[in-house]
This record gives sequence, C-alpha cells and structure tokens, in this order.
Amino acid sequence: QVQLVESGGGLVQAGGSLRISCAASGSTFRINAMGWYRQAPGKQRELVAAIRGSSTNYADSVKGRFTISGDLAKNTVVLQMNSLKPEDTAVYYCNVKLNPYGTEYWGKGTLVTVSS
Repeated sequence: QVQLVESGGGLVQAGGSLRISCAASGSTFRINAMGWYRQAPGKQRELVAAIRGSSTNYADSVKGRFTISGDLAKNTVVLQMNSLKPEDTAVYYCNVKLNPYGTEYWGKGTLVTVSS
C-alpha cells in the first residue's frame, strides 16, 4: 500500500506562481509513475502533468507555464505553476501508478484558487 502526502496549494492572483508537492511512502518500490491531475467544479478530472521513467507529459493548457519535476526513486514529485490563470482553479490530486497490475493511488487533493 502507498500513502501520499500533498503540500502547497492556496490562493494566488492571476499571473502569480505556486508550487505543490507530493511525497509517497509505503510500498514505494513498486511506483513507476507519478503525476498531478486536477478537477474544477462541474468539470471532469484531467491530467495536468506526469513523470514516467525519463519522460514527462503535460496537458496542452499548461505547457510552457507548468513544470513537473522530481525523482521517482525518492518518491517525490513537484509541480511548479507559473503564469497562473483563473481557469487553473481546481483541486489538484497527486497520483501514483504501481507495478504490477497498474494499481493507482490518489492523494486527498489540494485546492488551488486563482483570482482575477
């Protein structure tokens, strides 16, 4: 079993920056991917950014503004969010994927609110 602890989130004005972090513990040797999803009120959950091996993946809406970094071996991932827009307002969830069987774990979420 894997436990996730998220930190960061909060209120920021449009154009500002925020950093959110996630640390995993437990059966972390089985983790092969970590990333962030977000869900805004009334909208479906969407992938924001993820790391698997040496590759990264970003949603088109955040490319050039957000940067994901971390170390899967150290069981941490950080999302640096710059040039924030009101439409970035959402609950951001840390996600990990395990081997075998593709098991997933989710953090409790951290709220990011961007005011205009």
